[in-house]
Amino acid sequence: MAIVNVLTSAMVGAQDGPSREGGARESLLVLSDVHLGSDLNVQAMATGFGRRSKSVDADLAELLRHYRRTPPEGDRWRIVIAGDFIDFIGMALPPDGAELATAPSEEELAHGLGNAADHAGVKLRRVAERHEEVLAALAGFVADGHALTIVHGNHDVEFHWENVRDEFKAILRRLAGAPREGVDGDAFVARIDFQPWFFYVGGVAYIEHGHQYDPYCATDLIMAPLSPLDPRRIARGFSDVLLRYVVRPTKGLREWGHEHLGLVDYIRFGAQLGARGMVTLGVRFASAVIELFRLRREHFAEARAALREEHERRVALLAEATRIGVDRLRALGALQVPPITRSIRGILASVLLDRLALALVAAAGLVGVAISGAQRGHAGWAVALILMTWALLHRYLTTQRQLDPAEQLVDRAAKLAKLFPAAFVVMGHTHIPVEVPVNDGSSTYINLGSWAENEEPEADGASPHANANAAARTHLVIHPGAAGAVAEFLKWDSTDGPSRFVSTHLPGLASPGAASDARATPSDAVVVASPLVVEAGATAADPRAG
Repeated sequence: MAIVNVLTSAMVGAQDGPSREGGARESLLVLSDVHLGSDLNVQAMATGFGRRSKSVDADLAELLRHYRRTPPEGDRWRIVIAGDFIDFIGMALPPDGAELATAPSEEELAHGLGNAADHAGVKLRRVAERHEEVLAALAGFVADGHALTIVHGNHDVEFHWENVRDEFKAILRRLAGAPREGVDGDAFVARIDFQPWFFYVGGVAYIEHGHQYDPYCATDLIMAPLSPLDPRRIARGFSDVLLRYVVRPTKGLREWGHEHLGLVDYIRFGAQLGARGMVTLGVRFASAVIELFRLRREHFAEARAALREEHERRVALLAEATRIGVDRLRALGALQVPPITRSIRGILASVLLDRLALALVAAAGLVGVAISGAQRGHAGWAVALILMTWALLHRYLTTQRQLDPAEQLVDRAAKLAKLFPAAFVVMGHTHIPVEVPVNDGSSTYINLGSWAENEEPEADGASPHANANAAARTHLVIHPGAAGAVAEFLKWDSTDGPSRFVSTHLPGLASPGAASDARATPSDAVVVASPLVVEAGATAADPRAG
C-alpha cells in the first residue's frame, strides 16, 4: 500500500518529509472530530452547561488501548485523525496571568485567548491537563512503534504554528516517558506528523477534514491561513466569530443544530432570556455582525496578495515533494468553496438579516396599506399581494441558506475519488457518520462521525446526563492484505468493543447499502473491499442484511 503524505503547514524548514520509512505497509485507524478542550470556557466550568462528557474520553482511551493490543495486519498501525482533534476555537480562556508575547486585543480580553501562536500554546497546555487520559493512551500507542498523523480541521488550524506542533509532540513524549528503555525519544517524535490539507493512500483512501466544502467554516488560503491584516494571528471565519461572540457567552445556546432554526426560533429563545437577556443577546449579535463585515474587508486587503503568493509557493513545494503535480493540487483547490464572509449577501443571509429586512419591509407595506385603505376603503387586494410576495421571497431566501454541508461533502467525494483515485474518500466535520457509494459504486464516501459529546446538569442540580448530541464513537479501520486492502467501518461500545456500524442514510442520496466492493485502479493497482469486512474481490452484502 503506497502512501503519499503532504508536508507540514510550515513549509520552510519542514521537519516531516514526504516518505514513510521506506514505504511501510500500514494498517490505518481513522477517526475525527474529538474536540478536546471544547468545554474550556467560563460558562461550562461555572455552570456545567456544555461540559464535555467524561465517558466519551474514557471510551476513546479504551479504543486506543484496544487497537494497541490488536496486532496490525500491516507492518504497524497509523492513526489518522481527520481534523478537529483539539478544539482551539471552542475554548474561551481569559488571558489573566498567561505569559504572552502577543498582547491580547480588546476582542480577546472580552472573549478569551485568541489564535496567535503563543495563545494557542496556552490552550494546548490546558487541554493536556484536562484530557490526560486520552493523550496518554495516544502516547502509548506511538511509543509501541506505531505512527500518528493529524490532519488539520477548522477547529484546530492552530496546528499551523510550529511551536504548537512541537509542544504537542513534547506532551506526548512526556506522557510516554520517552526516552526510556525500549523507546527512543527522537524516533518517537519522528512518528508524529501534521498535515494541513489531506492525507492520501494511493488507490485506497483520500482523507481530509471536509470544512473546505462548507462556506461557513472554510479557510480562504488553506496553505497560508493567516489574517492579512495581522499575520501574527490565524484568519477567522464565520463559525469562529459566532462561537466567540454569541454562543459561548450565552447560556442555553448550543453550537450545533442551527441548520434547523429560523428567525422565529431565535426570537423565541431571546424572549426566554427576559428583557435584559434579550438586549444582551442583541448586542452580542450586532457585535458579531460588525466583526463579520470587518472580516470581509480582510479578503480584499492589499496584504492578501502576499499571503496568496505564499500559499501558491507552498502548493508548489507540496506538489514537488509528493509528486502529485501542481495542476492536480490546483484542481483540488478549485473544488473548495469561498468563505461566506467574502460576500455581503452571504453574511446577511447567514445571520438571517435578509429575512428580517424582508419582514420589516412587508410590515411597513401593510401599515401603509392599512392607513391608505382606511381612507379609500379597498385594501384587501394590496394586503394579499404584500403577503404573497413576502411568502415567496421568504421561501426563496430560506432555500438559499444551507447550513448543513452533508450533501455538499457527498458531491465533492465523488469528484475527489476521480482526482485522487481511491476506493474510500473519508471526511469528518459534519459529526454524522455516513457511508454512501459514489461514482456508481466504484468508490465509497465515509464520514467518520465524531467523538464529541457534552453533559448537562439536571434542572435541580443533580448529576450530569448526556444530551441528545451524543457522539457516534465511529472509526474506520483499513488493513493491507495479499490481494489488496480490507476496510471496516465500526462503532465503539464500552462493553462490547468495536462492532460494525450501520450507516446513517442521507435523504435524497443513494442507499449506503447499495455499493458493491470498491476496486481501485490507480498505477499501484491496489484492490480495496467495501467497508463491510469483505475480502478484496468478494461481493459486498447490503449492510442492513443479517
